[in-house]
Amino acid sequence: MKLVVAIVQNQDSKRLSDQFVENGVRATKLSSTGGFLRAGNTTFIVGADNDRIDFVLNIIQENCSTREQKMVNPPSYDFTLESDLSFPIDVEVGGATVFVLPIDQFEQF
Repeated sequence: MKLVVAIVQNQDSKRLSDQFVENGVRATKLSSTGGFLRAGNTTFIVGADNDRIDFVLNIIQENCSTREQKMVNPPSYDFTLESDLSFPIDVEVGGATVFVLPIDQFEQF
């Protein structure tokens, strides 16, 4: 048995949750916040038998796409810099960060 922890962007959360339900994958859904863009994320926790791990990972991969997003750095008020202009930059967001961990014991009460 393995524990899958998948951190996905909120935009992908509903689609992934619906696919888990449709495919009989039981998951716990937690709200979380990302550190880089401070954007809302959703963390899914899935316990699955070893032979279903690839199936679960495929569902995550098919429903969590990466995309480009414009990001503007907040202006700095440190006037010692020669130029302090904030320009938008493209940042890749979305997709999923997934951890697969071994489970030594599983109990359900």
